[in-house]
Amino acid sequence: MTPVTEKREYGEYPEKTLYLPGPTEVREDVREAMCQPTFGHRSGRMTDLYTTIVEDTKDFLDTDNDVIVLSASGTEFWEATTLNLVEDRVLCACSGAFGDRQANVAERLGKTVDRIEYEWGRAVKPGDVRAALEASEEGYDAVMVVMNETSTGVRNPIEGIGAVLAEYPETCYVVDAISALGGDYVDIEAVGIDAIFTSVQKAFAMPPGLAVCVISEDADEREREKDSASWYGGFQRCLDYYDRKGQTHSTPAIPLMLAYRTQMKHMLEEGHHERDRRHREMAEYTREWAREHFGLFPEAGYESRTVTCVENTRGIDVAATIEEVSERYDMVFSNGYGPIGEETFRIGHMGEHTVESVEALTDAIEDVAGL
Repeated sequence: MTPVTEKREYGEYPEKTLYLPGPTEVREDVREAMCQPTFGHRSGRMTDLYTTIVEDTKDFLDTDNDVIVLSASGTEFWEATTLNLVEDRVLCACSGAFGDRQANVAERLGKTVDRIEYEWGRAVKPGDVRAALEASEEGYDAVMVVMNETSTGVRNPIEGIGAVLAEYPETCYVVDAISALGGDYVDIEAVGIDAIFTSVQKAFAMPPGLAVCVISEDADEREREKDSASWYGGFQRCLDYYDRKGQTHSTPAIPLMLAYRTQMKHMLEEGHHERDRRHREMAEYTREWAREHFGLFPEAGYESRTVTCVENTRGIDVAATIEEVSERYDMVFSNGYGPIGEETFRIGHMGEHTVESVEALTDAIEDVAGL
């Protein structure tokens, strides 16, 4: 097989401030926490570390549900929730690239997938979910929704969808909150979510490499009733090992968990509601700026609280603008996703950013684009 690329030697690079839809900026003390000496993952020290991050995560998210932290991308829980909770049929709400991908994963795993499809930029509507449930003679093992569609900057109304699913107790509710959880408050139990998961490099403001999943008692019981489930991300396997040992069943990325411990202390100090408020303020500022100078791509009233997708109404050269902002200001934001790459661009305002730090980026964009 001919290699796609040749080796490119890794070298020295200037530091850039990240305003991407993830990864995002990481505190210095969080980075430094990863530099501790290695220790055994079956030691008492590991039990102290893992039980701390799991229980701190429950405290931060205000949940009594079980929490699993695995060394993985959040994508792991696309597969795991499908294998653990879906026997045959699943309903996927698709309003962008990641909703489509979640449905594709379920199909590759051999499940029967029905889709509720939307034009990119539009939000999933609870009434459409209700209509699909009512129209299905077989019913569904689960409904899967992306809370924050990173490709379009749409925040889907997971609370309203949860209210619909409360009338269908045999159907599990699975929420991909990869680019939202930690920056957009969710009352997990009140919404009736059976499994909600994230990646820590987004609103948790961590280096990439850990995935977090919160599961309900019903989800745990559903998996235990199945003949087969995910091996690595199996709820029963993860939770039983935690109950017996206070550890992960397989070797974890210990340095990342040390960083997680430090970052979670910061998040607990700020508090979930206060962190939500700060993210709302950043989102409001960025949307106002976008309306003044460009336009907004997402449907009105459904804008993300962590990623703003700006409609390129001025027809600027998005790629060139990104490159020049990076070169002149050492700041990095993102082009649009896939087919809307030049029609839009995206600003990530998540994690440890503030209105003031986001304003520094928008000032740089204004300067480079001559606004």
